[in-house]
Amino acid sequence: MTEADLINAFKRGDRGAFNDLVRLWHPRIYNFVLRYAGDRDEAADLAQQTFIRAYSALSKLENPEKSSTWIYQIALNASRDAGRTRQRRPTVDVDDENIAAALGDDVLSRPDAVAHERDVRDLLNRALQTLPEEQRVVVIMKEYEGLKLREIADALDVSINTVKSRLYRVFESLKHLFELCCITEEMLRYDA
Repeated sequence: MTEADLINAFKRGDRGAFNDLVRLWHPRIYNFVLRYAGDRDEAADLAQQTFIRAYSALSKLENPEKSSTWIYQIALNASRDAGRTRQRRPTVDVDDENIAAALGDDVLSRPDAVAHERDVRDLLNRALQTLPEEQRVVVIMKEYEGLKLREIADALDVSINTVKSRLYRVFESLKHLFELCCITEEMLRYDA
């Protein structure tokens, strides 16, 4: 059955269809909120909150074909709500000299050892957490979740041009970060 079929079955009263939807959605939603929050325990809680909210609202979903953007909207809202209740994570302008403090002093002091001693994915994940929320969400949806620009724009209720602009800023920031850390494209291909 497709997602749309399962949603329609749920709307007709088949509560078991929701369990099938959770099995389909859980890996994507968990990974999304994990990258957003940066913490496994918090991601598990946020995924659970997402599905509780989705269960309550699923009968009101008008277009089952847009379920992908709909569930990401719910996950994003749950993540944002959780962020409001805890102390906000500081963000760092990548052009700022404080990047070393955000990523760890050893990253800039030993750039030749970064590719060997640290997993580049760890560096990327730490860098991702330093980005402003609006940029972090866009890059997670595009690069990690594989959503199309239209889907991201719909989920965030912004224009496609806004999504493109945010992605451009993220990639420019990451490019600058890699230059600061002396990480080459070849190193990224080798380690990633």
